[in-house]
Amino acid sequence: MAKKDKKKGKLKQKLTDKYRLVVLNENTFEERFSLKLSRLNVFVLGGIFSILLIALTTVLIAFTPIKEYIPGYSSSKLKADAVKLTFEADSLKAKLATLENYTKALKPVLTGEIKPESIDSIISENTPIVVDESKLNASKEDSLFREKIDRETRFSILNNSNNKNNVVFFAPLSGSISQNFDSNTKHFAVDIVAKTGTPIKAVADGTVIFSGWNTETGYVIILKHGNDYISVYKHNGNLLKQQGDFVKSGEVIATVGSTGELTTGPHLHFELWSGGYAVNPINFIDFK
Repeated sequence: MAKKDKKKGKLKQKLTDKYRLVVLNENTFEERFSLKLSRLNVFVLGGIFSILLIALTTVLIAFTPIKEYIPGYSSSKLKADAVKLTFEADSLKAKLATLENYTKALKPVLTGEIKPESIDSIISENTPIVVDESKLNASKEDSLFREKIDRETRFSILNNSNNKNNVVFFAPLSGSISQNFDSNTKHFAVDIVAKTGTPIKAVADGTVIFSGWNTETGYVIILKHGNDYISVYKHNGNLLKQQGDFVKSGEVIATVGSTGELTTGPHLHFELWSGGYAVNPINFIDFK
């Protein structure tokens, strides 16, 4: 036991014994540099240096083009070239298959297996065309059908004009008119004053073709009715229908508000259009 302790003590002493490394001038023996070291310090410094060297070498190989010079590693350029060549090879293969099919199709013609058709273009162009005029005459059934269609469509324009006059509109809301229709001032509407939140109703059955926001006129909803009539409702407070909805006459579609830059207070700006032209709503609707 004492011998083991003695050996351990000697080993420890050898590791911790200090040594001086001195660098002298050969001619004058002047001391230029000196360093105190022990075996333990040498081992520790050597190990740290080895670890740093290994780490630096790994980083250089992994993140620099140096790895391309190591056997087993391929460069990114080579990979890109390989992919490009693969696509080109595939395209060439497809073209080759097309040429082979074309050659197979031409082979019977070139070898004489398929004989050309004997058609004389000059003879065919000079041959007169014979038309059976009996087939051009209208049959009895055809004449009756044409007479029926002609009778039904003869007064179509007059019927459409009469249908327009039969459309009945209802007032969108009850209130006092603050400004009437005036084409001279380009006010193609009537303004109806009402309290904020008052329900606005559809003047007739129709489909919502627009429901959204406009900077000048605020919330706007537009309905398309039968016989090419369109009603427009502007400066609304809220819109209760969306584009594409079908509404019935008298159904609530919005509420009175004062939205938009051109508004002068809570009211409804109501327009009525027929065939693309603005008409005076008072001539069609009783607002009293």
